[in-house]
Amino acid sequence: MRKAVLSLLLWTWTGTTYFFVEVVFKTLRGRPETISWTMLALAILLAIPLERCGAELPWSCPLWLQALICGSMISAAELAVGLILNVWLGLGIWDYSSLPGNLWGQICPQFWALWCLLSLPMIVILDWLRYAVEGGEIPHYTIRF
Repeated sequence: MRKAVLSLLLWTWTGTTYFFVEVVFKTLRGRPETISWTMLALAILLAIPLERCGAELPWSCPLWLQALICGSMISAAELAVGLILNVWLGLGIWDYSSLPGNLWGQICPQFWALWCLLSLPMIVILDWLRYAVEGGEIPHYTIRF
């Protein structure tokens, strides 16, 4: 039960942090009207594969590979949620149709790469937060290619 509560707290913290970054970014770009509460719910949902990868992948898995796996899982979740919210329900929360290589306007290679890049520090942060609360093995990483 304690691990489930910790995971829920980490998902909420990660999703809320991302949501606030998104709010600042959209506000600075002069597009505050595109901010939606659904982005907070989506951010928390997308934090799940990120946190679970960090918790479940072995320390011997190179950090760059963890980031690629997390970025891919986040993009898969973004595609599934985007098809439901944007295509099926017509909410139009995001649209990548103008970007090259997009898939149904819901995901694109550019944002996949961004998710992979953002996953790298977040994996480390979440591991250290988990360690601070639970204890156990001190986080350590493999960087080899």
